[in-house]
Amino acid sequence: MIIVGAIMLIWTGFTYTKKEKIVDAGPLEISADRQKTVNWPPYAGGILLVGGIIIFSTAKKTA
Repeated sequence: MIIVGAIMLIWTGFTYTKKEKIVDAGPLEISADRQKTVNWPPYAGGILLVGGIIIFSTAKKTA
């Protein structure tokens, strides 16, 4: 959780390309590449980071 939280604080989203069909009329098929963006708020990374630190510091070690 600590690593994921730190990464989410640094990168607040990512973009990917998806091929979508625009026209599909029998043998005729037209498609286009569309860019999609996934974003998350920076505080979500902060919450994960703090939660990971709390879990790590309060975990009991069994040996």
